[in-house]
Amino acid sequence: MKLLLSTTDPTAIPFAQVLLNGEGIDSFALDVHMNALQGISGFLPQRLMVADKDHFRARAVLLDNGFAAHDLGP
Repeated sequence: MKLLLSTTDPTAIPFAQVLLNGEGIDSFALDVHMNALQGISGFLPQRLMVADKDHFRARAVLLDNGFAAHDLGP
């Protein structure tokens, strides 16, 4: 698995997953429940992982749909 997206925006991960599912790319969200521990501060990022073989295509899908390159993994 490779890191695809890291963000503190709580709406970005679900939106990215919908876009990836539409392209037939499986993803796995990490740290999505950390907001219960951190409260309202939003300093702990949520992460979205994809299979190594899907990383290039998944990154292109997110870039084409307005995600910032600095939020995406290498």
